[in-house]
Amino acid sequence: MTEITDFDSLREAMAENSGQPEGPARNARAEELLAAAEKLNVPLAVIEALGHQLKVYNYSSEKGKMFVPFARLLRMWDERPEDFDEYETHSLHWVFKWVSAGMLDQPHVPLASIEKWLGEMEHRYRLAGYSERAVRSAEHSVATHVGDVARAERAYAAWLAADRDSMADCHACELHGQGWWQAEQGRDAEALQLWGPVLEGEYTCAHEPHTALASSLVPLLRLGREEEARANHLRGFRLVRAMESMRGAYAEHVEFCALTGNEARGLELLAERPAYFTDDGQPQSKLDFMSVVALLMDRLTGLGLGDRQVPGPAGREWTARDLAGHAREVALALAARFDERNGTTHVSERARARMARQPLVERLPLGVRSVRPTPPPAPAAAPVPAGGQPDLPALLAEARRLSDTLRPGAVEAWAAAAAAAEGAELDPRDRAEMADHEAMSLGPEGTGLFERAAGLYAEAGDPGEALAARARGAYVRALAGDVDGAVAAVTGPYDEVLALYAADGTGIRQTASVVMSQARILTRRAHGVEGDPAALTEAEAAVREVLALVEGRTGEDVRLAARVAEARAMLGELAGLAGDLERAAELFARGAAAFTAAGLPWFAVEYEARLASLAHHLGDMAEAERALRAALEHGGAQLEAPGRAQLHLQLAEVVGGRGEAVEAARHALEAAHWADEAGESATLGAWARQQLGGFMLRQGRWAEAAEVLESALPDLTAETHGDGAVVQTQWWLGDCLSELGEHRAAAERRLQAAEIARHWPEQHDHATLAHLAGESLGQAGLAAEADQAYTRAGDLWRELGNTHGLIRSLRARAWLALRAEGGLGEARGLMADAVRECEAAREAAGDEESRQQLVAELGHTHRQFGDLLARSAPEGAPVREVFEEALAQVVRAAEVFASLGDGALHSRTGAELTAGRLEADLGRPADAVARARAVLAAYQGHGGAEAADGDGEGEVVRARRAEAEQLLRLPAEGPD
Repeated sequence: MTEITDFDSLREAMAENSGQPEGPARNARAEELLAAAEKLNVPLAVIEALGHQLKVYNYSSEKGKMFVPFARLLRMWDERPEDFDEYETHSLHWVFKWVSAGMLDQPHVPLASIEKWLGEMEHRYRLAGYSERAVRSAEHSVATHVGDVARAERAYAAWLAADRDSMADCHACELHGQGWWQAEQGRDAEALQLWGPVLEGEYTCAHEPHTALASSLVPLLRLGREEEARANHLRGFRLVRAMESMRGAYAEHVEFCALTGNEARGLELLAERPAYFTDDGQPQSKLDFMSVVALLMDRLTGLGLGDRQVPGPAGREWTARDLAGHAREVALALAARFDERNGTTHVSERARARMARQPLVERLPLGVRSVRPTPPPAPAAAPVPAGGQPDLPALLAEARRLSDTLRPGAVEAWAAAAAAAEGAELDPRDRAEMADHEAMSLGPEGTGLFERAAGLYAEAGDPGEALAARARGAYVRALAGDVDGAVAAVTGPYDEVLALYAADGTGIRQTASVVMSQARILTRRAHGVEGDPAALTEAEAAVREVLALVEGRTGEDVRLAARVAEARAMLGELAGLAGDLERAAELFARGAAAFTAAGLPWFAVEYEARLASLAHHLGDMAEAERALRAALEHGGAQLEAPGRAQLHLQLAEVVGGRGEAVEAARHALEAAHWADEAGESATLGAWARQQLGGFMLRQGRWAEAAEVLESALPDLTAETHGDGAVVQTQWWLGDCLSELGEHRAAAERRLQAAEIARHWPEQHDHATLAHLAGESLGQAGLAAEADQAYTRAGDLWRELGNTHGLIRSLRARAWLALRAEGGLGEARGLMADAVRECEAAREAAGDEESRQQLVAELGHTHRQFGDLLARSAPEGAPVREVFEEALAQVVRAAEVFASLGDGALHSRTGAELTAGRLEADLGRPADAVARARAVLAAYQGHGGAEAADGDGEGEVVRARRAEAEQLLRLPAEGPD
C-alpha cells in the first residue's frame, strides 16, 4: 500500500484505490486517504480526497455516506473558490446531480430539502454559465419518483430541449434515463429505440450498457422479442455481477428469471449476493431488490415449492414461502417510508404492482445450466361422476380407444382404469387387458404379468390374444438379455397361432402380433451375433413373414398398418447389420413414411433419427438434416426430453457444419434446455452448452458465449467428454474473454488448455495456445509471464518446423522487451533473430508457394523492426541515429514486398508511407514527397468504383491515398 508523503503519492494512492472493486473496503481506504490528505496542509489535496470519497461512495452500496463530504466541499468552495482548480470546479458542479439523485433514494431526507437542493443546483449552474439540461433531468427524476406525471412530462420536454454542455450526463446515461421513462409510460418500442445506441455499444460509460441491458429485459419480453431478452440477460448480468453498486440492475435480472420460467437461475443469482438482502446504504435499491425477491418466491410457492429451502438473509434457514412474506414486508415498509416522505402512495403502488407481475413467458431457455424446480406431478385423477364414484365404464372405453388406435397415453389410461377398478367385480377380459398393459409399462420386469394376462385372455375365450400376450412376454425376455430363452419361449405361441389362424380360430391382428414378436426376437439375436449370415437370414425371413401376412390387408386397422411400417424399418435395421447402408437408409425412410401415412408420426421418430445417422455417415448431409427435422416434427409433444435434446444437438451440428451459426445456436440452445429437463445436465447438457458457446462465438456474441461456456466447463470432463472437448471449451472461452478485454482471465483459460494439450502427441494446439496465452498476458500487463509463454510457443514452433509461428513469437517477445527499462538492446536482438530465421527458412523452402509466404513474412518482420526502432527513439541527440536505422528496416520491407508484385501492393505502399514519414522527420522532405508520389502512382489503376465501394479493398486504397496526400503537404507546412 502506497505511503502518503506528499501530494503526488496521495494522487497515486487515490488512482490505485479507484481501480479496486466496489465495496466497503474501497470506501474505507478512501476515508484513510482523506485523513492523510488533511495532514499535508494542501487545500487542493483535501478537495481531491473529498472528491475521491464522493466517487467511491456513489459507486457502492453506501451511497448515503456521500452527503457529508459533499457538504464540506460546497462549504470550501463558498469560502475559498480559488483553492479549486479547473477540474475540481467542474467536479463539484457535476456531483450536484449525484447528490440530488442520492437524496431521492434516502427516505429520511425530506422532500422539501430535495426541492431546495434542486433549486440550489439550478442557481449555481446558472451562475457558472451551464445549461439547464442537467437541472431539468434532475427535476424529472424528482417528479417521476413522487408520481407527478404532468410535471415529469414537462421536465422531460425541457430536458431534451436544453443544450447539451459539459454538465449534461454522458450520452449513454441520458439515453438510458429517457428510455426508462418511455418504458415506465408503457411505450416499450420507443424505449428500446432510445436504448439502441447504448445496447449496441455506440455509447458507453462506467455503468452503461449495464443498466440499459437490465432495463430492457421486461420491455423486450412484453414485445415478444424473447431472443433479444435472453441475449441481454446473459450480456448484462455478466457486467453487473461484480459491481456492488448495481443492486437495482441486479434485481431486474432476478425479475427476468421469475418472469421467464427460470426460477432456478433466479435462486442462483440470489445466492451470489447475500449482502443484497441486508445492505441499507441505498434504501431505494433495497426496495427494488426485495420486491423481486418476493415476486420470485411467490412464483416458487405457486409452483408447489413453498417449502423448498432458498437463499436469504444470513442467520437462519429460509423456505420460499417464508422468504416471500419477509421480502414483501421489508419492501412495503420501505415503500411506506418513501410515500410518507413524498406525501403520495406512488412508491407503494409500484412495489405492489411489481410483486404481482405474472410470467411473460412460460419457459425461456437461456443456455446456461439451470433446471426448472418443479414438484413431482400429481397422479391423474379418474373422472368422477355426480354420484361420487369413478366412472369405470368410461375409463375402460377410453383406454380401449387409445390402445386400439395406438395413441399416446394408452398405458396410463389403463393404469387409471385399474386404479378405479380396485375392489370392483370385473370380467376376465377387462382384467386381462389391465394386466397386459401393466406388463407393457414394466418392460423387462413384466414377464410374469404377461403370463397372467394370457391366462385371463384364455379364460375370456380369446386364445389368439392369449398367445399374443405370451409372445410379448417372450420378447421382454429378449429385452432383458435372455435372447435364447426368448427364442425358445416364442416358438410354441408362433406354431399354435399359425395353426389357430389357419383354422379361423383367431384373427389377423392376434396372429400378426405373435409373428411380429418372433421377428423382433430374431432381429435382436442377429444384433447379438453380428456378422452371422444365418442369423441375419433367419431374422429377415421372419420380418418378411410379417409383411406377407399383413401387407395389403390392413384396411382401416391402425395396428396392422403399424406392423407393416415396423417391418419395413426392421428390414432396414438388418440391412445395416449386413453392411448395406444405402439399402438400410432407404428402408428406414420407407418405414418412417409408412408410420406417418398411418397417422402415427410419433412412431416414425426413431427411424428418422436412425436414418439421419446413416445419412451423416454416408456424407449425405442434406438427407441427415431433413430426417432430423422430420423427427422433431413427428415427435411433437410426445417426444421425451432426452430424445428431443439428442435430435436438436445433432441438428445443430449439421446446420452449423454448413455455416448457419445462428440457426445452429438455436438448436444447441434447445438441446441444452431439454437435456436439463431430462436430468442430463452434466452429460448431454454439457455437450450442448459447449456447442452453443461455439456457435455464439462464431457470431461475435462474446459475452453470451462466455456465460454459456463458463456454465458448461464444470461439467465437462476428460472421462465423459474427452479432453479435446475440455481444451476446445477453454480455448473458445479464452477467445471470448480476450474480446471482452478480460485479458488476465483469458490468459488463465489459454494456459489451462495448453497444459492439457501439452500431453498430446501432436503439439500444434499446444504451441498455438501458448502463443495466445502470451498475447493475453502481454495485454494484461504481465510482461515477464508473457515472455515465458512466447518462449515456450517459440520452442514448440521450432520443433514443429513452423517458421511462421517461430518468427511471430520472436517479434512478440521483441515488442515486450521494448517495454522494459533499457530493453531496446534485447528487443533489437530478438527482431534480428526473427529476420535471420526468416531468411534461412526462405532459402531452404522446398516449393515456390512456401518461399513466397516466407518472403512476405520477411517483409512484415523488417517492417515491424523499423516500427519498433522508431517507437524506441529516445529524446535528444541519439534520435536521428535510431530513425536512420528504422528507415533502413522499413525501406528493406518495401523492397521485399515489391519483389512479390501486386499480391503485396498494400503492404508495400504501407511500408513506403512509413519510410516517407521517417524521411520527413529526418529533414529530407524531397525524399518524403518522392515516396508519397510513388504510392499515388502505384494506385493509378485503382480508381473509380473500386475505390469508392464499401469493401475492404476500397477502404485500404482510400486510406493509402489520403495518407500520401497528407505526406505531400508536410514539407510545405514546415516544422511545428
